[in-house]
Amino acid sequence: MMHEIKAIIRNDRLGNVIDALRQIPDLPGITVSTITGFGRRQPSAHGAIEFGEVAMTKLELVVPDAILPEALASIRRAAFTGHPGDGKVFVLPVEQAMKIRSDEKGIDAL
Repeated sequence: MMHEIKAIIRNDRLGNVIDALRQIPDLPGITVSTITGFGRRQPSAHGAIEFGEVAMTKLELVVPDAILPEALASIRRAAFTGHPGDGKVFVLPVEQAMKIRSDEKGIDAL
């Protein structure tokens, strides 16, 4: 089976995360996008929850189960600063994959 990892991280941690992921043998690849998020901030002086706009980076990768734990650990370790706004990671099951050029399917398509 395969899983898609979507990691939303600080822009300034991108190099660290890419370097960490490149250390994983057989990592298929990474898609990187610059995004804008609207995250919940600490309550204001008036007690209201505010939403602030922030530029972040989104990484998307599909990995076989065998390297999922290592990929997640590498992302967390490299993206961590210990401050609010370090980001989030989401993991979703991938039912199918197909390489357009060769029609390979499943893990072979990665």
